[in-house]
Amino acid sequence: MSQAHVIGGGLAGLAAALSLTQAGRQVTVYEAGPALGGRCRSYYDRGLECRIDNGNHLLLSGNVAAMAYLEQIGATATMGGPGVSMFPFVDLAGGERWVIRPSPGRVPLWLMQRSRRVPGAGLGEYLSLLSLGRVSDDASVADVLDDGRALYRRLLEPLAVAALNTPPSAALARLLRPVVEETLMKGGAACVPMFPRQGLSESMIDPAVTWLAARGASVQAGRRIAQMVIADERIVALEGPDGPIAVGAQDVVVMAVPSWVASALLPGLVVPEEYQAILNVHFKVPAHGDGAVRQAGFLGVIGGTAEWIFLKPGVVSVTVSAANRLIDESAEVLADRVWQDVTQALNLTRPMPPVRVVKERRATFAATAEQEERRPGPRTDLRNLALAGDWTATGLPATIEGAIRSGRAAASVFGA
Repeated sequence: MSQAHVIGGGLAGLAAALSLTQAGRQVTVYEAGPALGGRCRSYYDRGLECRIDNGNHLLLSGNVAAMAYLEQIGATATMGGPGVSMFPFVDLAGGERWVIRPSPGRVPLWLMQRSRRVPGAGLGEYLSLLSLGRVSDDASVADVLDDGRALYRRLLEPLAVAALNTPPSAALARLLRPVVEETLMKGGAACVPMFPRQGLSESMIDPAVTWLAARGASVQAGRRIAQMVIADERIVALEGPDGPIAVGAQDVVVMAVPSWVASALLPGLVVPEEYQAILNVHFKVPAHGDGAVRQAGFLGVIGGTAEWIFLKPGVVSVTVSAANRLIDESAEVLADRVWQDVTQALNLTRPMPPVRVVKERRATFAATAEQEERRPGPRTDLRNLALAGDWTATGLPATIEGAIRSGRAAASVFGA
């Protein structure tokens, strides 16, 4: 049986490993870190004395690759959420609250009901979404959608920032287009929000490792591949911590590592080189909020530093995307600023609880026209090497959905 060597144990690597194993390859996954999952993992925080996710990820039912991944590893039931399409928001400037509730079908009947749409937004504003279907290659989100009206400020801008992790003035509109087309434009049935009931590792990583192990794959943490040995236009060996690992004549390699690691392992590879940060702030406090927020499990915030608040068991967790502007501020300053938003958004009247500020400086590539041109496809000039990662040319921004699709695409290079 031919071997498949997967370098990197994040979602892209695991997705590739699943496909290659299913296709009959003997798979080994090498993960440099002590745990698998990359930017999609959970861990025990000693300061908070509880498990937290390193970041917050909200999936939608229209994320077809993510849904198929969860089904394959038997983890669909580990995902929670309201069970219906609903998105609660608060505008901190005036305290106004609303819940966007798209109707199930493609025909947007929900727009006929004022109580289900963005307050202050006229029906005509929603037609602006159609302009995403005819954008130029380098048009930004702001170029296409920012008309200064309520719909943009209260829905489209926060959606774009969350999906592209890049300021709308620079974010590429054509990367937002498939996100909108595969979810919002398909109706509420494709917009049901989901997130792990317990943690990212428990839903998306541990079940995948279990699935692979049950089928004979080897998943090895703490195994950094420092070099790939190339001869005759193929990978012939991998340099591991215990010496070289031979790559047989019929073996294949999938490199599913961050872009900067990929360029170091494969000199000359063109990859994105500009990044955007994500800031996550975890407060150890019981979840609060009104009925809609409790039902949804999260809250969108307009007009604050906080952008999305997630209610988790014993923890209130906040995500701020496109956070390069904030990343060099001290954890104390950031925690205080975000806590002020949380108390207002959730109607809390208590001092700041124990907190953990997590800064991911290179969370995703900057979703700009220049960086999009630097995203390689899964195929390489080496006969037995394919690339995976949300930074590859998936046609999507750097999301869970994009990472999983990239792993599947890399495996398909070798017929899996």
